[in-house]
Amino acid sequence: MKLSGRGIVITGANRGLGQAIAQACVLEGAHVVICARDGKLLEETRSELAANASPGQRIVAQQADVSQRDDVCRLFETAVNSLPSLDGVVNNAGVYGPKGILEEVDIDAWCSAIEINLFGVVHVCRSVLPIFRRQGHGKIVNLSGGGATAPLPRISAYAASKAAVVRLTETLAEETRGTGIDVNAIAPGALNTRLLDEVLNEGPERVGVEFYARAVKQKEQGGTSMTVGAELCVFLLSPASNGITGKLISAVWDPWCDLASHADELARTDIYTLRRIVPADRGLNWESTA
Repeated sequence: MKLSGRGIVITGANRGLGQAIAQACVLEGAHVVICARDGKLLEETRSELAANASPGQRIVAQQADVSQRDDVCRLFETAVNSLPSLDGVVNNAGVYGPKGILEEVDIDAWCSAIEINLFGVVHVCRSVLPIFRRQGHGKIVNLSGGGATAPLPRISAYAASKAAVVRLTETLAEETRGTGIDVNAIAPGALNTRLLDEVLNEGPERVGVEFYARAVKQKEQGGTSMTVGAELCVFLLSPASNGITGKLISAVWDPWCDLASHADELARTDIYTLRRIVPADRGLNWESTA
């Protein structure tokens, strides 16, 4: 199995994509520690995962709010003490935050979304990176998405935080280059999760007519299967992806199954990264003649 014997921590794992990622990791032989804020739902998920685990697999639940440093410290104390080894982390916990134009939304709710989506990733990485450095290997997978690659009017906290997560991913990949640590971000596709339901409940007057119409269509058509993003996470947590780092990879659109054969090219180029588009990229010459 692809993750046999590996220890993985997954945040926001009591529902939706996080739960699907945890399930995929367990089925591939990993020991897992899952965390979320809702302890009751988290324990239900732990029981479901344990029912699908093989004898000897360790399935541990730890209630935690990733925006709180003390919670994250306790999470990794549990992981180190519960798992045979700590080999990978998936930063999945996230929220949309308030919907509406920036000057009208609740600013406290806006800042809270940044604390969960961005600072939560920072707290987790600060806790796990020293462990990975000491042992000379480790995998970090950060959840990004459409908010990182295109404007999201009326969902600005989510968009800003997810773009920041990608740049943080690229920066940490450079800080850890040559250490055996790989840091990547993924875009899992348009998922039918509680976040989509939030958009539908808010209505077009809060999230905008165009975004609401896309959400309605997505709900009707079923959205992207969560197994696609979960399988990409398994790949990035496994030895098959060794050396692939600092990239934002789309679960739906990128040929990630074959990326190992392009590892050298990925390391030399800005493929799958955030970048500034200049006129020459679009065949235009705007250079000053002065």
